[in-house]
Amino acid sequence: MSHAKLPRTLLVFLLVLPLTSALGQANIPPSLPDIQSIDALGTDLFVQSGSTGMVLVVVRDDQVFSRGYGETAPSSHQLPTQDSLLRLCSLTKIFTTDVLTKLVADNTVRLDDPLQRYAPAGAIVPKRVRPITLVDMATHTSGLPRELGNPPHGTPHFTFPDYRTRWRWLPHQRLRSAPGTAALYSNLAFDLLSDALQSAAHKQYAALLAERTLNPLHMQHTTFFPNAEQCSHLLIGAHDEGPCTNTEATAGSSGLYSTAADMAIWLKYLLQTGGQRISAPDAEAVYILPSNLVGQKGLDHAGEPTGIGLGWIHILPTDSPSHIVEKTGGGAGFTTYIAINLSRRTAIFLAATEGNIDTHVNLFNAANELLLVAAGLPPLPPPPPKPAAKRTHHHRSG
Repeated sequence: MSHAKLPRTLLVFLLVLPLTSALGQANIPPSLPDIQSIDALGTDLFVQSGSTGMVLVVVRDDQVFSRGYGETAPSSHQLPTQDSLLRLCSLTKIFTTDVLTKLVADNTVRLDDPLQRYAPAGAIVPKRVRPITLVDMATHTSGLPRELGNPPHGTPHFTFPDYRTRWRWLPHQRLRSAPGTAALYSNLAFDLLSDALQSAAHKQYAALLAERTLNPLHMQHTTFFPNAEQCSHLLIGAHDEGPCTNTEATAGSSGLYSTAADMAIWLKYLLQTGGQRISAPDAEAVYILPSNLVGQKGLDHAGEPTGIGLGWIHILPTDSPSHIVEKTGGGAGFTTYIAINLSRRTAIFLAATEGNIDTHVNLFNAANELLLVAAGLPPLPPPPPKPAAKRTHHHRSG
């Protein structure tokens, strides 16, 4: 079903229904918008997006709003639910840096450890001026390229390159810049980072992530290994994006699957609400100021970066009430996003599947506005205009 063929009022009536009434709707302070206002904003965001289906989760203190919009697949006439399977795409990276900070906290690794320390026997990690460190990879300042190269034709999404391929490729490369001097968004760097954490902990990375993060948070449906039942609930966009399959090969950068219910838990964890944290949120701090770099590429999809965290990007100065900490994702027919406003303890998650039309709406910018309205804050200043980008079909994106 093409959203372009239906009037907006009919879209709202047909396609917007609650995911669940069980997710709490506590009394909201009168200074903040009520749940119905957030729903209207979500509806507008969905219509602007031109997506086939979308899920939205908003957490504010201990309140959770979660809703599905559109269809689970073209012409399915079924709403996404809190248990629909979603590809997190590059939101996977903030799980990787969560594990990184925990291994730093228990002295398993140090942020300034060189990648070479954790390389397979005989593999030489290239260097330029100085070696690549773990913090360089976590902040996109390693000098490594975005991708190793194009995957072979017919390769399922988020299954290339695997461990052996990237470590055979790496020793023969020249870094694009000296580590720590410039930011270049790199999926490859995060896969190598997860390889390093696996080596340091002497444990398969997927098992390490489960042990340190997913299991303590009871995120039972967040995985690299979806079973047939889970795959039957994967949201499908307007185009055939290939099979739902094992994505452990890109466990550090892109491979996680999850659900709206699990992502509500994750947002509470990031906000330190709804229970005891299992670690301090060190990854969300500012580690690098973009103004101290010679340049950046690929970090500004949701706004001009003012700080770089471990996998996270900051928008506006940290002392601004409207300061946002965010992570974008996309690929395999999905656009995904997490954004946090710590001053009002508010966070959002969205996942949207590709539709038949391209509205040229920057979904990340629109989601930032929804976040700030939900937090009772003024909107961001308008970004400088940019030419509309053509929709492309990358295996992985930021």
